[in-house]
Amino acid sequence: MSATRPVQPKVTEREARQVAEAAREQDWRKPSFAKELFLGRFRLDLIHPHPAPAAEDVRRGEAFLARLREFCENEIDGPRIEREARIPDETVRGLKQLGALGMKIGTEYGGLGLTQVYYNKALALVGSVSPAIGALLSAHQSIGVPQPLKMFGTKEQKDTYLPRCATTAISAFLLTEPDVGSDPARLATTAVPDPEDEDTYVLDGVKLWTTNGVVADLLVVMARVPRSENHRGGITAFVVEADSPGITVEHRNAFMGLRGLENGVTRFHRVRVPAAQRIGAEGAGLKIALTTLNTGRLSLPAMCVGAGKWCLKIAREWSGAREQWGRPVARHEAVGGKISFIAATTFALEAVVDLASQMADEDRNDIRIEAALAKLYGSEMAWLMADELVQIRGGRGFETAESLAARGERAVPAEQLLRDLRINRIFEGSTEIMHLLIAREAVDAHLSVAGDLIDPEKDLGDKAKAGARAAGFYARWLPRLAAGPGQVPGAYREFHPAGHPDLATHLRYVERGARKLARSTFYAMSRWQGRMETKQGFLGRIVDIGAELFAMSAACVRAEHLRESGDHGREAYQLADAFCRQSRLRVEELFGRLWSNTDDLDRKVVEGVLGCTYTWLEEGVLDPSGDGPWIADATPGPSARENVHRPLR
Repeated sequence: MSATRPVQPKVTEREARQVAEAAREQDWRKPSFAKELFLGRFRLDLIHPHPAPAAEDVRRGEAFLARLREFCENEIDGPRIEREARIPDETVRGLKQLGALGMKIGTEYGGLGLTQVYYNKALALVGSVSPAIGALLSAHQSIGVPQPLKMFGTKEQKDTYLPRCATTAISAFLLTEPDVGSDPARLATTAVPDPEDEDTYVLDGVKLWTTNGVVADLLVVMARVPRSENHRGGITAFVVEADSPGITVEHRNAFMGLRGLENGVTRFHRVRVPAAQRIGAEGAGLKIALTTLNTGRLSLPAMCVGAGKWCLKIAREWSGAREQWGRPVARHEAVGGKISFIAATTFALEAVVDLASQMADEDRNDIRIEAALAKLYGSEMAWLMADELVQIRGGRGFETAESLAARGERAVPAEQLLRDLRINRIFEGSTEIMHLLIAREAVDAHLSVAGDLIDPEKDLGDKAKAGARAAGFYARWLPRLAAGPGQVPGAYREFHPAGHPDLATHLRYVERGARKLARSTFYAMSRWQGRMETKQGFLGRIVDIGAELFAMSAACVRAEHLRESGDHGREAYQLADAFCRQSRLRVEELFGRLWSNTDDLDRKVVEGVLGCTYTWLEEGVLDPSGDGPWIADATPGPSARENVHRPLR
């Protein structure tokens, strides 16, 4: 028996968009704060009063955090992981015994059954000691086998795999290929039904950047099933045993940061997978992946919160001890502004993550946009905070912790944090891709009523119907964008209690900003119509404004929640006020750049660069890059390399 060799699909830009569109959740069955925000409707009632976890969830979550903290303090050697570029086997065994592999898996399957809120707190804690361990646990539970099976698996699949994942089996998620990133329409790995055994698929292909793949016991693999008489085909998800014959981990990748990350290249050659291990229907793979990421994306900003907390601690301690010109450097405004930014941003980012996580636990709202915004905003702001910490530390920030210790100073791994955080702007959707994904959701209401008007392939009849729908929608929607509570001086007065900073003024700003954002989106659609999707600079700024408005809302709601509970309320109000004032400056700049920018000129320069017009500018240097192709050969077939897979028993 032989399997059909995979061929790299040739797809047009339109076909690629259609594949991505088909994978989207098309309906909005639950309310969404962020969706309403982009439509110009500030639905404070959806997030205020701040949702709170159940008492039993808090008890179990805090008990596990206490055990995890003790383990992190006594059993995890972060410098060793950085030095050896590997998580020690005994550390992984200890995490298994602690139950850390099953934090999000239900107790009926042997897991801990923690809420999203406490799962995220656990990741922030363990990630502060070793970001590589945080990545291992997150990849295993947020996007690995447990989450898609919880949402889409059969009873038999859950009974078979979830107990293993909760206790012993590490899982990985395999989608990316050497020539396929955020454009899954070109996926080359195939799962061909065996003509001699209809209950078996045969996998062939190569997967790249397989986080946990080097040590995994179980894999979620995305592969293309060819369409045939009895198979609808399409990109499909499978659970695959990592030690199946024909699977070779050909290489363990090394990176600028996260040196302990077990990430590699995995080749499949005629790997037989029972149909019973298919997750969902054929062709549902991308929808499963995107739905899994709706909450799975929250793990990454949770670890960014942990990074912000550590940055604040080090900045406080160092800048109070280090003196320049007769006083601590923190007392100098140039440094003090950086410390204020770190403190205020950490508060706001924790507010965003906790709010979105609690909303995920309650399952009353659709949080697909909120989770995506948290990932986007968290990854960008954490990087900025770490960069500011390195600057505050000066030359010591650039020096490694090992070198600092060797010459008798505290081993502060500031430069390592900067390296470790950099990947978060690429992981699970790069910033550029997140801008496009969120922008698509943000304009969903417009495309629903007016999409056919700007679709060049629609006939006049379809355009006429779309025109009628659009006229009715905009006749109702546009007048509501003219005025709102943000223009009423006394609105949101509960956010200005006596003796506290005035947060009501910031919420009024958010309400006005949401309406302005919606008007800007409408004007852009009217101006560019079908070319709107090419205006990625504009769309990115629209999303960034929405992220800031969401973060301001979350910060204010969290401050009021802490005030009502008597937990550092006055200090929380001060941090929220500082963050909102900083955020408003960024929002004003972004609004200005919507219409005053260099986007058109930039496109012309890019054409010149690609056309080799400016090659003279590259003269005077030598290229130290080695030889080889830009993209590695991924021709299917048997592996010619040693298998470096090393399961952790």
